[in-house]
Amino acid sequence: MKKILSLLTMTVVLFACNNARNKEQSTDRSAYDVINEKCYVYREFKPAPGALTDSVLQLRKQLTDYLDQHQFKAHMAGKDSLLFHRQNGQEVIIELPTPQDIWEQSTIIVFDPVKNPLFVNLHKGTAQIEQYIQAK
Repeated sequence: MKKILSLLTMTVVLFACNNARNKEQSTDRSAYDVINEKCYVYREFKPAPGALTDSVLQLRKQLTDYLDQHQFKAHMAGKDSLLFHRQNGQEVIIELPTPQDIWEQSTIIVFDPVKNPLFVNLHKGTAQIEQYIQAK
């Protein structure tokens, strides 16, 4: 769990929860790509050709295929500001930094409305996703 938290800390510029039921603090959603369904979020990009790119894209494809098999819908990030709306009314705001390399361009965020988002580590394979799916 500490590894997941440290990954979130390194990857996310802003990570904030607020209570959507409190109207005085409600967020202007127009600046965000609002996500409220079971899905995985990815960025669309045009990678530079090369062996590293091929390797990263293969890892990403393996993970997205696994998520597809577990009924997670694909959601291409339309903006760098994401707002995950949880089933309990909480909202999780994530600002995606400008990607600096192929690994950051290939970021996958898994979201289930009853859980917090999961930043997928492409190096760790499907075990982290299976753990996320099984967690209550």
